[in-house]
Amino acid sequence: MKKISLVALMGVLSVGAALAEFQAPAPMVATHTNTKGGFVSGDEVIVTVKQVNEMRDDVPVVVKGHIVQRMGDEKYLFEDSTGSITVEIDDEDWRGQTITSTDTVKLTGEVDRGIFKTEIEVDYVEKI
Repeated sequence: MKKISLVALMGVLSVGAALAEFQAPAPMVATHTNTKGGFVSGDEVIVTVKQVNEMRDDVPVVVKGHIVQRMGDEKYLFEDSTGSITVEIDDEDWRGQTITSTDTVKLTGEVDRGIFKTEIEVDYVEKI
């Protein structure tokens, strides 16, 4: 009886695995949360606003462009050559930097996809 149960369980598990949808993992992006410093591989991939708008929720991203306007509490309008997107930057993520609309910045964060719009939740602001 134990053998029959084991064979049935194995069959159910293998069918379930065969029917499961495969989704490739998102590319790893170097984030700058290590405040102690150290080696960074430089393998980060900079994506465009157009690409961000096509990504899933919570995908790590790095974008390069300009913060052109303040839109409200911790909300800003970010632009690159492909378009614009709202970004959320918490006060501590500025790390004491003063940024103007003419400064080029690199923002590291993750996609925050909602029902009606997509934003980037920024973890790190770097003035270039």
